[in-house]
Amino acid sequence: MSPNSNRDLAKTLKPRTGNSIPISLSSRADDMTEAELEGLTLTVYLYVAKKAKPVGPREVTKGAGLSSPSVAYRHLQKLEDNGYLAKNEYGEYTVKKKAPLRGSIWLGRHLFPKMWIYGLVFLAILAVELGIFVIHFSVETYEFKVFFALITLITGVATAVFGVEGYLQNRRKPSPSTLE
Repeated sequence: MSPNSNRDLAKTLKPRTGNSIPISLSSRADDMTEAELEGLTLTVYLYVAKKAKPVGPREVTKGAGLSSPSVAYRHLQKLEDNGYLAKNEYGEYTVKKKAPLRGSIWLGRHLFPKMWIYGLVFLAILAVELGIFVIHFSVETYEFKVFFALITLITGVATAVFGVEGYLQNRRKPSPSTLE
């Protein structure tokens, strides 16, 4: 069967009733979701992503705290099959593409909780608000000062909430820095 006929077949199949039913014929290996990138597989992926050089199964076994090189090899192979890792001619693995992890963002080789990014945005807004508040304090009315102090307080609370949530989210995920 040619690839085009697979796509045509995947679009719709017509049962005897004449109604069309959309189905997907994609393979499971091509559709690795975030739910499948969890546990040891996620730990192995984060370990390889943290390293700046290619790593082999034995190094992953030691670094990720796995029980044997065969366990490491199985997870490395799973990640390679799904396109997240690439294997070189020496049998070592490097990151081929960054895995999209819910609630996190990649900055270089480092993974940060999105909550920290939101917290930084609110921190910048808070700094601007405090600057405006200090500059205008002596010339504004009492009502303005109270209103602006309330807005600044709300922004400060939002900054703290996003910062704490990012910290808690970062504690829950396996960190590659704790694997070394």
